[in-house]
Amino acid sequence: MKHIQIKDASIPALGLGTFQLSDDQAREITAAAISEGYRHIDTAQIYQNEAGVGSAIKNAGIARDKIFLTTKVFRESLYKKDFMPSVEESLRKLKTDYVDLLLIHWPNRNVPVAEYMDQLMEAQQKGYAKYIGVSNHPTALLEEVLATGADIITNQVEYHPLINQTKLYTYLREHGISLTAYSPIAQGKVLGNPVLKGIGEKYGKSEVQVSLRWLIQQEGVMAIPRTSKVDRLADNLNIFDFELSAEDVSQIDQLKKDNQRVVNPPFAPDWD
Repeated sequence: MKHIQIKDASIPALGLGTFQLSDDQAREITAAAISEGYRHIDTAQIYQNEAGVGSAIKNAGIARDKIFLTTKVFRESLYKKDFMPSVEESLRKLKTDYVDLLLIHWPNRNVPVAEYMDQLMEAQQKGYAKYIGVSNHPTALLEEVLATGADIITNQVEYHPLINQTKLYTYLREHGISLTAYSPIAQGKVLGNPVLKGIGEKYGKSEVQVSLRWLIQQEGVMAIPRTSKVDRLADNLNIFDFELSAEDVSQIDQLKKDNQRVVNPPFAPDWD
C-alpha cells in the first residue's frame, strides 16, 4: 500500500469512504475492509454511522494506532457553542479518545472561517485530533483558512477523471497540502467511459481501478472510494500492481473538459 507523507503524517493513499452507509452497513463494511487490509477509514457526523465504524475498529483486533481514522464536523455544528460538544459526541460514538484527522465538512456562510478554524485548532490542542483539515473548501476559502495559521494537512473534495480540479490541485501542491478525493469514481459515472475502458483493457483492470490508479499516481492525492458491497473492497485495493503510462495519464486528463460535478448541495460554496 502506497502512503502519502504530509507534514509528519503517513497516510495510506487508499481509504474506505462510508458516505450513505447505514450504521449496520458501515459496521459490516468497515470490519470487512480492515480484514482485507484497509487501514484508512473515513466517516462524518452527518453520515450517522460513526458508532458502526467505531464498533468495527474496536472489534477488529488491530491496534488503534494502526488505523488512520477521519471524521468531519458538519456545518450546523461549526458555531462555537456546538463545535466541541459535537466532536466529543463523535469520539464517544467512535469509541476512541482521538481521531487521526478531524475535518470541517462544509463551510457555513453564517460562521466566519476564523471562528470555526479556531475551534478546530482547539480540538487538536485538546488531543481530540492528531491532524486537522477541511473539506469542500475552494481556493478563496483556503486563503482564509491559511490566514488563521492553521496547520492543515488535507482538503477533501470531489475529484475524479470527469471533473476539472486543476486550479484547486495546483493551489494545494503550492502550499504542501494533500488532496483527499471523495466520489473518486464520480458515483459510478466512470463506468462505461470508452477512454477508461480502453486503458483498463490493456492492464486487465476495470474503469474503476483505472480511475483510482490515476488519482493515487498523482503527487499528494489520496482516494476514499465508498462501497456497500464487500466483494468490491478487494477490487478497489487491487490497484498497486500496475502503473499508468504518461500517454494513459494524458488521455485521462482530457476527460476533465466535461467538468461533471456530482456533489453540489444547495449550501455548497462558490466553487473554483
